[in-house]
Amino acid sequence: MNKVIFIMGVSGCGKSTVGKLLAQELDIPFFDGDDFHPEANIKKMSNGQPLNDDDRQGWLETLNDLAKQQLTKNSCVIVCSALKQKYRDTLSLHIKTETKWVYLSGSFDQIFERLNSRDNHFMPSELLKSQFDTLEEPTDALKIDIGLTPENIIKTIKNELMNTSEFGLFGLGVMGKSLCRNLANNGFKIAMFNRHVDGVEVDVAKNFKANHPELSEASAFEDISAFVKSLQTPRKIMLMVNAGKTIDFVIEDLLPYLSENDILIDGGNSNYLKTKERCDYLKTKGIHFIGTGVSGGEEGALKGPSIMPSGDLDAYNNVKPFLEKISAKDKNNLPCCTYVGPEGSGHFIKMVHNGVEYVEMQLLAEVVTILEASGQNLDQIANVLDTWKAKADSYLLEITIDILRKKEGNDWLVKKILDKAGNKGTGNWTTIASAELGVPSTLIASALFARYTSFYKDERILLNSHFKSEAVSNLNLSTTEILEAYQFARIINHYQGFKLINEASNKFSWDLNLSEIARIWTNGCIIRSTLMETLVEVFKETTNILTNSEVITSIKKHKVSAKKVVSQCVLNDVTASCLCESIQFLNGITTVNSSANIIQAQRDYFGAHTYKRIDDDGVKSHHTNWN
Repeated sequence: MNKVIFIMGVSGCGKSTVGKLLAQELDIPFFDGDDFHPEANIKKMSNGQPLNDDDRQGWLETLNDLAKQQLTKNSCVIVCSALKQKYRDTLSLHIKTETKWVYLSGSFDQIFERLNSRDNHFMPSELLKSQFDTLEEPTDALKIDIGLTPENIIKTIKNELMNTSEFGLFGLGVMGKSLCRNLANNGFKIAMFNRHVDGVEVDVAKNFKANHPELSEASAFEDISAFVKSLQTPRKIMLMVNAGKTIDFVIEDLLPYLSENDILIDGGNSNYLKTKERCDYLKTKGIHFIGTGVSGGEEGALKGPSIMPSGDLDAYNNVKPFLEKISAKDKNNLPCCTYVGPEGSGHFIKMVHNGVEYVEMQLLAEVVTILEASGQNLDQIANVLDTWKAKADSYLLEITIDILRKKEGNDWLVKKILDKAGNKGTGNWTTIASAELGVPSTLIASALFARYTSFYKDERILLNSHFKSEAVSNLNLSTTEILEAYQFARIINHYQGFKLINEASNKFSWDLNLSEIARIWTNGCIIRSTLMETLVEVFKETTNILTNSEVITSIKKHKVSAKKVVSQCVLNDVTASCLCESIQFLNGITTVNSSANIIQAQRDYFGAHTYKRIDDDGVKSHHTNWN
């Protein structure tokens, strides 16, 4: 990938000298930004008038265009003071991943003396001071002391920018390997690390590199010190290791080799509370921590996942070009990656994503069970689900169709899979978070407990001998009714998931954008669907999808079928826990006068917990001696 190297700093720091030498050393074009000022700017400066930001804007845009034109042909060096961050943002607009910054740094006295020792040159101290006052030091630049000789400055730039890697990835499991290939395919020079364990993990990074041509320019390590030293500063290291204590061990292993403003990105399924703790801890060390949800599985990580980063915004902006470049793209070709919010909010929404995913998977499993109970074989069921894509398409629907059609010999492979569903904890965490926040995410809990129930295989076999149901004669259901029940339950599932996100946002003051979260979930992630695309627009108007007129119409239309499907399942002993709960939840959340008054009376009876009364608008607390 071609690069544009901007040399920046205050007047007199040696930008032009260094820029010309660097361009000669690298045999690439050199451009002095001052040569591209428009006539109006030149006239104003000639009259001793300083330029304002409006004067500079067109000039900066011209340099940005110059950089874009050069990048189509070659790398180049451009010299520009670029004292403010907003100037640098304009200069690198749409080319952030191809832009490198070199900041020539020196003290006021050092530069003032240098300027005034030049022949025919004098700069008033007030003018130089104004430049220092304007200067906003970059955090994403290679900072070089101008006290070095020009030759050593060039050597440093070459060593740091040309011979080092832009991005590091720590941990080469399934997801880590796919992300490495994704980064390399997008033109990034990366460093890869995997631990060395005698007889277990040996030369993992080296062998991985050898097996994939796109990694020919990547560096492979199993020594942490060498890995960290191979990266450009501030270092950007993505951790793709198991959540939990492993993350903490890895952080402690890396810390001795890190420098201030380096950035660690946790791309695993970490608990959001632990992510906040790690953010706070690393802040005391001068290190930034970005908690990042990544969804898409092995294929998504390779071709473009949905990415949910959170933490310090300035730190995120330094890794943004990498994460956005490798992410999936939505229907408008925008990256399915966005800054979510502070602390562990990125890992929180990834946790809820997985909770919603649990329900989506369970609903499809229940649909297949119902269709089987209706007398259809798996090929027929796959054909039925294939017709549903016109009205309820999703990634999970598509892969379920593939699963149902896969055969081993003359039988369906899925029939040979032991019916004990595993889980890695995120569904459990989502249920716990729901309870802690007081949010009724009942479908997620039902899907989680369905997995737990499945794990009691031996007990299920034993109890079946005592409570075996009569064989289902024939469910009185059409495929359209089953589809509408499925659509109904999916709306309730998405309502509950986003309700949990919104309540957490309010509780923790995260200011989460539900529409933007839905948007980055329209591609790359496991729960991408046409329903999710619809919700992007719905959340622009409301945080409660059950108040949207189109959603209300769909719910009313599909509820009739949902009630019939659930009734038939109950009458025929067909397990459909999430479909059943979707009806119960909607009934509960739309009931004006619930049975909770009985609960409050019971609590007051045995524990004197008191209760509120309707006839005083629930203002006062009351207690009754009930017996």
